[in-house]
Amino acid sequence: MSATLKLTHKTIGVEVRRGTYNAMVDGVELNETIDIPVEPGRHTLQVRNGRNSSRTKTFDAAEGEIVAFRCSGKSILPVFLLSFAVPSLALSLHRE
Repeated sequence: MSATLKLTHKTIGVEVRRGTYNAMVDGVELNETIDIPVEPGRHTLQVRNGRNSSRTKTFDAAEGEIVAFRCSGKSILPVFLLSFAVPSLALSLHRE
């Protein structure tokens, strides 16, 4: 039995960096996927949109578990401005 990675693109209010994100799970790119079956164990996750990305997150998934993350392109102004120099700050990825 596998585990499930649930990835939601959700933002309250205005999001400047809109669009479709690509999810990178263990280095394998997946497009427009909400529920992704993963094997139990340790995994890495990153979302990308062109040059912009989130920081890489590591998570453990147990058999039958649903691991949920929320991604967004919304950030506070100082982080938004800094993300032009550091693209890995452009998108956020939070475990729910």
